[in-house]
Amino acid sequence: MKISLLLLLLLQIVFFFSFFLTTSACSNGDCQLLESCSGATDCAPGLYCGNCPQLGKTQPFCTRGQAIIPTAIINELPFNKYTWLVTHNAFSIVDAPLLTGPQRITFYNQEDSVTNQLRNGVRGLMLDMYDFENDIWLCHSFRGQCYNITAFQPAINALREVEAFLSSNPTEIVTIIIEDYVHTPKGLTKLFMDAGLDKYWFPVSQMPKKGEDWPKVTDMAQDNHRLLVFTSDSSKEASEGIAYQWRYMVENEPGDPGIKQGSCPNRKESKPLTSKTASLFLQNYFPTMPVQADACKENSAPLMDMVATCYKAAGNTMPNFLAVNFYMRSDGGGVFDALDRMNGQTLCGCISVASCQAGAPFGACKNNAISNNSTSPTGNSGSFSGSVQVTASATQIDLTSLFVVYGFCFLMNMLVF
Repeated sequence: MKISLLLLLLLQIVFFFSFFLTTSACSNGDCQLLESCSGATDCAPGLYCGNCPQLGKTQPFCTRGQAIIPTAIINELPFNKYTWLVTHNAFSIVDAPLLTGPQRITFYNQEDSVTNQLRNGVRGLMLDMYDFENDIWLCHSFRGQCYNITAFQPAINALREVEAFLSSNPTEIVTIIIEDYVHTPKGLTKLFMDAGLDKYWFPVSQMPKKGEDWPKVTDMAQDNHRLLVFTSDSSKEASEGIAYQWRYMVENEPGDPGIKQGSCPNRKESKPLTSKTASLFLQNYFPTMPVQADACKENSAPLMDMVATCYKAAGNTMPNFLAVNFYMRSDGGGVFDALDRMNGQTLCGCISVASCQAGAPFGACKNNAISNNSTSPTGNSGSFSGSVQVTASATQIDLTSLFVVYGFCFLMNMLVF
């Protein structure tokens, strides 16, 4: 009898604690950074529900998913004093619709739409443009040729998303960096005009050419010069008025060399990172072969280490653009915390841009004791409101696809030679 009563008491205790823990767990938008979650709507604004098995975090938890927009805190500085988030191959989206018929065989670098990227704080888009199907398409291809199996969509579709964003956000500035394989005369000019983006175009004639400061972001917004466009084709500057990228910015080596700890070599097309004749600095941070599941590890602690390395390699100059794959994935703060720290150091001398105070002396910081993965956008601090969405499923490129891609490249090379 005593044993039965004891067992009953223990069961009641277990039930009480189980009920208490269940009912006290966060949900319905109350979950904070790093707290467990079961769905997208559990996490507070600016966060999304993710995981990182590569770091042993298999259970879902709330992760940073939106940027603090630095110009919402300090907005009287030249454009080149800020650091902006860039999505590498912004169009190469997992589960993007197949518009050309056959199954696409290529690499993927992002997992949500261009519109969502911009809403979440991305301010730079890397786009690969090709002549294809008597139009200009976004392709993730090779040897300057777009194929049915490497094509994504007509470029105007993505550009119209940019136009809609700029139209709805009259103080925001977006940069487009084109890997340019378009040979149609005036093809890019017509494309941007058809997308309605020509009215936002920053004139190449007004771009600093000797390393001077850019205009203040407030002046750029007032003049409606809120779209910067750069091309990898040097001839387009004279023929179409599109800025040749490496005349205005320096850039480190993309792919695996750009994530090798302790080293930050410049890209061969770029001037040395220490050059004072270019006022913009693009830091590439993504592996040669993108693997979606590995991005959460790459976009965590190793990212800040590489930022520090490239900062030193550029003569203690902070990158103005940080280009990454799968920007939403991390073990907590990810690329968003990195941006906060980069902008905080440059704009106000604080550990995070969240500690900056408009009008305060440099180094006068609020709440300066911020630890890793602790910053999240709240209230009207510059973040966009609403739930963070990832519109594609968490898939990976399998090895078969990789072998097919490399096999096809090898075959094409053999045919050429």
